[in-house]
Amino acid sequence: MTHDRTTEDAPVLAVDHLTHLYAPGKGFEDVSFNLWPGEVLGIVGESGSGKTTLLNAISARLEPQQGSVTYRSRTGEALSIYSIAERQRRLLMRTEWGIVWQQPLAGLRAAVSAGGNIGERLMAVGDRHYGHIRKQALKWMSNVELPENRVDDLPTTFSGGMQQRLQIARNLVTGPRLIFMDEPTGGLDVSVQARLLDLLRTLVVEMQLAVVIVTHDLGVARLLSHRLLVMQRGRVVEQGLTDRVLDDPHHPYTQLLVSSVL
Repeated sequence: MTHDRTTEDAPVLAVDHLTHLYAPGKGFEDVSFNLWPGEVLGIVGESGSGKTTLLNAISARLEPQQGSVTYRSRTGEALSIYSIAERQRRLLMRTEWGIVWQQPLAGLRAAVSAGGNIGERLMAVGDRHYGHIRKQALKWMSNVELPENRVDDLPTTFSGGMQQRLQIARNLVTGPRLIFMDEPTGGLDVSVQARLLDLLRTLVVEMQLAVVIVTHDLGVARLLSHRLLVMQRGRVVEQGLTDRVLDDPHHPYTQLLVSSVL
């Protein structure tokens, strides 16, 4: 998947020498990268490679021991994520950021209707007009290919793939700039997974989303990401354009990963 970098002169996210080791060989060490609008960065590696811990750190859910994470807000302000107040971080998570979990019910309120789940994000940014909230909920149900007549149904009555699309709608309704995804297609059958990936690719382009996706599935990484970080035992052992990394892997570990799925 190719990507034409935008004309913006600064990345949405800048990760600089980030380290968090909670035990010998556990966590991640000295990770740096920039992420631009409309770009998807895939982080791949086997279980225990540190990729999920890294995602937790760059999404402000785990304060790293060293290094910095700088986010450029919608207004152009450079925010050092671990230097700003907790209240400001929480506001970012409700407005300009989104997190899509592998288990969709972790990112949804099971006792609230589908439309209510979407509407809650709008209320978090100050929208109090019921008619507008309802209209936006219906629009986003349609955007993610959910039947609008299910707007008042509970998420627990949806299939796994429908729950995942609802979680995506909930995250995107406020027009965020940055999305974190943790194995978003895990547990879905192949046909549902393919439709979800097509949807995500379309939304990335239309909304110029910057996305960080953690996945163990190199097929998902190839279809969705523009660049890859390959992690082994907490370190980035290879990085580059996705097609280059997967078609011509240089590091022995990447070669092993690629050959294991052929």
